[in-house]
Amino acid sequence: MSYRTGILAALGVLTLGLTACSSSTPTASPPATLPGVTGGATVAGGSTAAPATPPSSQEAKTTAPARQAACAAGQVDVTADVMSPATGHRGVKLTFSLAAGAVPCTLTGYPGVDTGAGGPLVHADRTPRGYMGGLPQGSDEPPTVTLESGRPGTAVVEGIAVDSSGNHCPLYTNLQVTPPNSTDTRTVTVTIDSCALHVHPVTG
Repeated sequence: MSYRTGILAALGVLTLGLTACSSSTPTASPPATLPGVTGGATVAGGSTAAPATPPSSQEAKTTAPARQAACAAGQVDVTADVMSPATGHRGVKLTFSLAAGAVPCTLTGYPGVDTGAGGPLVHADRTPRGYMGGLPQGSDEPPTVTLESGRPGTAVVEGIAVDSSGNHCPLYTNLQVTPPNSTDTRTVTVTIDSCALHVHPVTG
C-alpha cells in the first residue's frame, strides 16, 4: 500500500468516528432525590429541597376574667332609705357601695341586721323574698354581686308595724348592719317601726 493510500484510509476511519460521536445523544440522569423528602423543588446539583412549611396558625389566647375577691372590712359603705309603706308593712332598702379607693369586690348572701335605738333588740330573720322585695320567684340561691364604682348592691329589710294584738310597734331610729360574710358592722341612720324584721339577700 502506497503512502497516499494509507493517509486516505486513516482519514476515513477518523471521519467515521467523529460521525458516530456526533449522532449519539447522552441520556440525562434523573435528579437525585433526598431520602424521605417528597414534593420538593429540584435545585442545582440534582438535590431536592424540602418544601416550605407554612407557619401554623396560633390559637388566640383567651384570658379568663379575674375572679373578684369577697369584700373585706373597710371596702363597703352602707346607707339606708325608707321604702314607701304599705298597709301594716314597713321597708328599708340597704345600699352597699364600694368605699372610696377600694378595689372591686363581691358580696354573696344575707347581711346581718339588728335594731338599734328606739326599742328592744330585734334580730332580722333571713328570708329569700317578701312583700316588698327579695329574690325572684323560683330561686332561693343568693347571687354573687360585684361592687364597683357606681354599681352598688342592695338588700331589703321588711317589718310589720302592728303586732298580733293590734298594738303599734316601736319606732327604731337606726339599724346595725353587717355586710354578708363580714364582721364590719355599721350603724345606719334610718327609721322603721316594727316588732319583727326580715332581711333579704343582696342583689345587683
